[in-house]
Amino acid sequence: MSAGRAVLGSWPTPVEPAPRLAAALGLCPQDLWIKRDDLCGLAGGGNKVRKLEHTMGAALAHGARAVVTSGAAQSNHARLTAAAAARLGIGAVLVLEGAAPAQRGGNLLLDELLGARVVWAGDVGAEELAARVEQEAWALRAAGTPAQVVPFGGSSVLGARGYAHAGAELLQQVPDLETVVVAVGSGGTMAGLVHALGAQRVLGVDTGAIADPHERVRALAAGLAREDGAAQPGELRLRRDQVGRGYGALTPAVRAALSLVARSEGVVLDPVYTGRAAAGLVAAVAEGEVRCGQRTVLLHSGGLPGLFGHPDAASLAGA
Repeated sequence: MSAGRAVLGSWPTPVEPAPRLAAALGLCPQDLWIKRDDLCGLAGGGNKVRKLEHTMGAALAHGARAVVTSGAAQSNHARLTAAAAARLGIGAVLVLEGAAPAQRGGNLLLDELLGARVVWAGDVGAEELAARVEQEAWALRAAGTPAQVVPFGGSSVLGARGYAHAGAELLQQVPDLETVVVAVGSGGTMAGLVHALGAQRVLGVDTGAIADPHERVRALAAGLAREDGAAQPGELRLRRDQVGRGYGALTPAVRAALSLVARSEGVVLDPVYTGRAAAGLVAAVAEGEVRCGQRTVLLHSGGLPGLFGHPDAASLAGA
């Protein structure tokens, strides 16, 4: 750890050409690349690792011996918080929405393998979930264990700093980048990229994780700008057409995108985040928002373990 940052991943992550996928979408073969943040090395990888380097670093700097965070049942952030805590030698409590399933699978299996304590909050809203996290943190402190709360999805201005660094990394790898396509969950990943690259080079695809992703991303990006004395972000590019019946629901467009990416490039995406990002890219090309001759990057933000815990996973085999 250095300067409040806990180094948890292997950087830079690779950028790989995707010529067969580009051709299938109607782009020029040299236009499309995939940024492999799923290959950063910690417990299945993913975008949350970059955020956790900052939030966990801050927790350690405050003397934490345990962290508490929250998420959905198949939360990638929760899984990676558990992994980060294990690597750093501290405890982790994961407050998850819903009730314990009869069988553990996907991220839930990994949560327990990594040694986290899972607390089921029931069918609650965001405010009640946050209150339960605070209760668990206070209980740890009362029992003598210094504990810090890691925000939902790792998305705070501090966590978004990880993707400001990622944006600078990406520019070194792809200097002529015109568009990076990214799934938007709790907002920090897109906000960091917007801060580093400018709003016009980042195309976010909403996953339905929060009620107002536009406001969340704008607020986080504005916070980064204030800290750095930079200009405030411009108008965001945010697609909200891939949510379907809601977060966690597999749509026909996402099903088709998962199959297309897997069979053209041998790259497997998850159905909640990266699958929606790919479906958003397909729609953006079809509508002319992304065109042949423009250097485009699809951010693979991880999430593969969640595929194996998704209720529709088995149906993808015949997609």
